[in-house]
Amino acid sequence: MVITDFLERNARLWGNDTALVEMNPSEDRDRAVTWREARLIEQAGAGTPYRREMSWADFDRRANRFANLLLSRGVERGTKVGILMTNCLEFLPLYFGILKAGCIVVPLNYRYSGDEIAYCLDLADVEYLIFGPEFVSRLLSVLPSLTRVKTFFYVGQDRPSFAEDCLRMMSFCSASAPPVYFDEDDLAAIYFSSGTTGFPKAILHCHKALVHSCYTEQNHHLQTKDDVFLCIPPLYHTGAKMHWFGSLLTGGKAVILRGTKPEWILRAVTEEKCTIVWLLVPWAQDILDAIDSGRIDLSHYLLDQWRLMHIGAQPVPPSLILRWMKVFPHHKYDTNYGLSESLGPGCVHLGLDHLDKVGAIGQPGFGWQAKIIDENGVPTPHGEVGELAVKGPGVMLEYYKNPEATAEILHDGWLWTGDMAREDEDGFIWLVDRKKDVIITGGENLYPVQIEDFLRANDKIKDVAVIGIPDARLGEIAAAVIELKEGCTATEAEINEFCLDLPKYKRPRRIIFEPVPRNATGKIEKPVLRQKYCHGRLVEVQILS
Repeated sequence: MVITDFLERNARLWGNDTALVEMNPSEDRDRAVTWREARLIEQAGAGTPYRREMSWADFDRRANRFANLLLSRGVERGTKVGILMTNCLEFLPLYFGILKAGCIVVPLNYRYSGDEIAYCLDLADVEYLIFGPEFVSRLLSVLPSLTRVKTFFYVGQDRPSFAEDCLRMMSFCSASAPPVYFDEDDLAAIYFSSGTTGFPKAILHCHKALVHSCYTEQNHHLQTKDDVFLCIPPLYHTGAKMHWFGSLLTGGKAVILRGTKPEWILRAVTEEKCTIVWLLVPWAQDILDAIDSGRIDLSHYLLDQWRLMHIGAQPVPPSLILRWMKVFPHHKYDTNYGLSESLGPGCVHLGLDHLDKVGAIGQPGFGWQAKIIDENGVPTPHGEVGELAVKGPGVMLEYYKNPEATAEILHDGWLWTGDMAREDEDGFIWLVDRKKDVIITGGENLYPVQIEDFLRANDKIKDVAVIGIPDARLGEIAAAVIELKEGCTATEAEINEFCLDLPKYKRPRRIIFEPVPRNATGKIEKPVLRQKYCHGRLVEVQILS
């Protein structure tokens, strides 16, 4: 079985049912339209409608049309085709069209600079690129270096001269499935690492891994045909797409929300009757803060059908979930752990009935194994901190064109994640920190996540990042970058007093008040902070007693 089989089955069994909805809350039009009506609105220059939808049959037809367009251009099995687009209704049909043509799909981070786009296209050997209007200027800045790309397909208005109108060209192509045959061991996708430690690496996966992600997601969150999944994170990333795979497997509706404001999220849940919502930590915090401040009145929304809220992509503060459950006591909750090298979320997860273990990332997911190891790969004694290693059908094949980096993290089928963790007496895994983020101060190991979780319990703190900065005496000390909630003020002295309940060696030695930078998948960009506060110099700090 290959991943495209699910789409073809859904089109056959539930062709007229809604597969995808795109919501654009910033638009003031409230009329729901089909994809074809929306296309006419855009062609007339009237902008993007508030809501667009697509049936399973139309989804499959559009994937077939794009596959046939690619085949008409001479693509072969294994040709790499890139997607550089923000979340929209077109994204997934184009993604599946690439797969149906027997090609390898290469989604690109929409926050990449022009140089990063050029680097990734070259690294992944991309020969065809689909892109949207947001990226014209970035591509123009590096166009002379993109010699490998044979054709640029454009989706949107005001097509640039160097590209073809993708949707117009598709309209001339057959909507029937192309005569291309492949199996679960064929190559399917290249995803990129988050790039928080430098230029990203290209991660190669096969169809078997994609298929297993469907079963993992449905097994963990028990989706049925009646569930409606609200998708907010970027579709270029493994997280959003692999959570949506539960809807693909069951034939359920998914809503792609273009925006993250708390009011927009709750409006989408209300209007589309969403039952499952995957949030990143900052968005969950924003929703609770808006409720606490009175900006949002929950009585204005219809939320009874919302049964599951789950979070992943970064360590989750237990205080946040306990706070969430007080506001939404009927919700089931799950934490999902994964990385692009393990094809996104699900290799470890908390489970729906383990609120007593909030703070843990959980136990091995469906079809997965996990263990805690030392630097030599030997399992650590029970309860001790070591590196988390996972094994399962979603482990990457390799870092594309990088055998040295591949050999560093793949060992006899086990993926060494680079995350430090421990296992408790009940077999639940607790993430301690990234291996590279551990701070060594005066010979003691500090795990920033532990300090961050402690600080987030302060009612004035919205977000926090702890990094190590150089110190002539101790080697490194912990510095806390603190983002306060809107309308709140605090002083260093207040934070220092709050930290008196921490062991002395764990207390931050420097307090910095400024916004905490996060990438599109919600991960704290600690290299940005290290560059700002550590690069090339020792930092003057106030040593606290």
